[in-house]
Amino acid sequence: MIKCVILDDELLAISYLKLLCEQIENVEVVKAFNDPKIFFNEIDNLDCNLCILDIEMPGMTGLQVAELISDSKKIIFTTAYKEYAAEAFDLNVVDYVRKPIKKERLIQAFEKAKELVSVPQKKDFIEWNTNIGKTIIFTEQIAYIKTSEIDSRDKEIILNDGTTIVLKNLSFKSLLEMLPSKDFAQVNKKEIIALSSIKVFSTNEIITSISLDGENFIKLQIGDTYKNSLLEMFGK
Repeated sequence: MIKCVILDDELLAISYLKLLCEQIENVEVVKAFNDPKIFFNEIDNLDCNLCILDIEMPGMTGLQVAELISDSKKIIFTTAYKEYAAEAFDLNVVDYVRKPIKKERLIQAFEKAKELVSVPQKKDFIEWNTNIGKTIIFTEQIAYIKTSEIDSRDKEIILNDGTTIVLKNLSFKSLLEMLPSKDFAQVNKKEIIALSSIKVFSTNEIITSISLDGENFIKLQIGDTYKNSLLEMFGK
């Protein structure tokens, strides 16, 4: 479902765009704005995944608005002027629709958006409170994660270079939601492994490439609950 917010300084343009959206399946207009300031005051509290922005607006252009929200919302630009196309696509937006807007063209833009919003993009880093303070950890540097033996609410991250960082008071469920699902797998109730750290995978055990003493490599026991999902990840 596309849940969109409209921002256009012309009320007539908003009414027309809402009318078109209401005729398109699986598209809901959550709210419409004609003032960028009011838009910014409310956008973070609205349940939406797409913003339709007019480019030409007094005070603040759609391009300027997009620069501030493009990390959190998908964007479709609308404008009567073709000269903004290059700048629009530099912002990695979903689409750029010329006015007067036709329903068929708007449907095409929504089809592009559906492909993007249906697959949430995980960040390539996680940010959390750790034993060394508020920390940003790049996921490509993570080799292995386990529940802390000192406090089960905490999670220990082992980086590729052997560094250990303790994430404070974080559940595995929340942690997995932060990690790219294609790169990490939970092995049992207490351990998560980066797929790049797996050397050998069998029905019951994973042998990793992580060595804590220079000779012996960490071995992980696969919990029954997690076997099927691990097999699926490896195409078995």
